[in-house]
Amino acid sequence: MSETKPLVAGGDDAEHLRRLKAYQPWAFFITFGGYFMSHFSRKCYSTVKRPLQDIAHYSAFVLSQMDTIFMATYAAGNIINGKLGDTFNPTLILAIGLFGSGACLLLINVAIWFDFEGINDTFGVLFIDFVYFLFGFFQATGGPVGTAVMGNWFCDPESIQNRGTIFGFWTCHQYLGDITAGLCTSLILSVGLPYWWALTIPALCNIAWAFLTAQLIADPFTVGIITPEVKIRQEKLEAKRKELA
Repeated sequence: MSETKPLVAGGDDAEHLRRLKAYQPWAFFITFGGYFMSHFSRKCYSTVKRPLQDIAHYSAFVLSQMDTIFMATYAAGNIINGKLGDTFNPTLILAIGLFGSGACLLLINVAIWFDFEGINDTFGVLFIDFVYFLFGFFQATGGPVGTAVMGNWFCDPESIQNRGTIFGFWTCHQYLGDITAGLCTSLILSVGLPYWWALTIPALCNIAWAFLTAQLIADPFTVGIITPEVKIRQEKLEAKRKELA
């Protein structure tokens, strides 16, 4: 009996590793897509600043104010969302970020459609500033939480050895999202559609990807995939919980 135990354990380890490797492409795809959507939605706003000034009558000062508010809440949001991702289900935090980003862009469209700026200048500015205040927080989920989920899944020796390459490809989400935003806006304007479609399309894409992200498994441990690396990480987490208790 003792002679067969190592063989059984080795078989279990191989099966856990097989399951881990099988899910890695999906974890990469969903987290990559989520961060891609963040940049897609963020950059599309930048590409329609001129129409926002010329057609929606938002001043350059108001648009600069929006950018400043966004960067402030985005910076704080990275810290807050990182902690939320450690405390609650990371995929839920990612999904909320995507859904919230899409909702914020739709609210900006509401302000454009109903001409809040024209109805009351103060209300119009306060409304769009508040929406962009929230937008910064929602946008900040992808970096800390998405990276944590990637780290959970790409923990086997082969992935660790190639971590630079893996994350090099993964961080291309930013550039692809920005490029797609520019192409999307160019296409919309070239076919004569109203400029606000450049906000509507990424908003809907973000919301759709939120539902897909909600199905993502954040940690292999939760589905019984326990490789040696996952086991070590769980032991460290458990030890930390005991220290804080």
